[in-house]
Amino acid sequence: MRELKEEEMKQVKGGGISIGVAALITMGVAFFIGVLDGIVRPLKCN
Repeated sequence: MRELKEEEMKQVKGGGISIGVAALITMGVAFFIGVLDGIVRPLKCN
C-alpha cells in the first residue's frame, strides 16, 4: 500500500447513493405498501 497525497484523496469517489437510486427505492416501498393496503382492506370503486 502507498499513502495518497492530498490531491489524490480529493479525487476518491464512492460510498454515496445517487438521487436516482434513492428515488427508485422510495417508489418501490410506496408501491409495495399500496399493494399490501389493497390486499388487506379492499375498497369498492364508486
